[in-house]
Amino acid sequence: MRFTKMHGIGNDYVYVNGFVERVEHPSELSRRIADRHFGVGGDGLILILPSGVADVRMRMFNKDGSEGEMCGNGIRCVAKYAFDHGLSKSNPMRVETGRGVLTLQLRVEAGKVHQVTVNTGRPVFEASKVPVDLPVERVIDHPLPNDDPRDVVPQWWEKCGLDPRMTCVNTGNPHVVLFCEDVSKVPLETVGPQLEFHRMFPKRANVHFAQVMSRDEVRMRTWERGSGITLACGTGAAAVCAAAAITGRTNRKILAHLPGGDLTLEWREADDCIYKTGPATEVFSGEWPYG
Repeated sequence: MRFTKMHGIGNDYVYVNGFVERVEHPSELSRRIADRHFGVGGDGLILILPSGVADVRMRMFNKDGSEGEMCGNGIRCVAKYAFDHGLSKSNPMRVETGRGVLTLQLRVEAGKVHQVTVNTGRPVFEASKVPVDLPVERVIDHPLPNDDPRDVVPQWWEKCGLDPRMTCVNTGNPHVVLFCEDVSKVPLETVGPQLEFHRMFPKRANVHFAQVMSRDEVRMRTWERGSGITLACGTGAAAVCAAAAITGRTNRKILAHLPGGDLTLEWREADDCIYKTGPATEVFSGEWPYG
């Protein structure tokens, strides 16, 4: 089976061209091929497939084998692969995802895609649609529950200057966003899984800590559902943009600094959609003894 390794600001996946390759057990394959010691290595597996309603279709699987609805960094790489390898020359390009069909604007230089702007759609704050199991209509600057993970590591919340209020939003996947004064001091490897698997999230959650640097700039770190600590999360950056704006912490257009690089996000008032712009990079191709 031929594969291509790609990343969007460090959020790396193994991509398989489903127009020519057949993958019968993608969850099992994702667990094996994403292993960084015994496999190719990555945050998971993404299949690029034919679509009856768009130019191409993507399916994404986390490194634990669970399937996600969408991947904000992954979809940029899907568009780059499709364009660069001749699966579709549409620009803008339409990609079918678990969240629906999304539209991407490609910046092409010398026949190759370098930057992609994704319309990630409208952020969803309704608790039942995030989903988050709390007796409120929307979880915006809502106090952390009594059994929150602040006791797993003593005093970490004081060291990072945590604001103990959370905002939950679905921007293609379920996300919980918390703000603090210094994201580098959050013990993400411990706090992340405690929140991901908290009983209030029936479909688990991606966990993000954000540090507001100005009205137009934030720094963030991510614990990704099913993958753990990642260098970037595109739908998570969109969630941070929405959470920061709706709580009045930032403007609706921000530059987000993630460990793997930067993304520009804009929650436009005209259509209520969040637009995310960032790079897509092809690293290498190879063969996997699959079958």
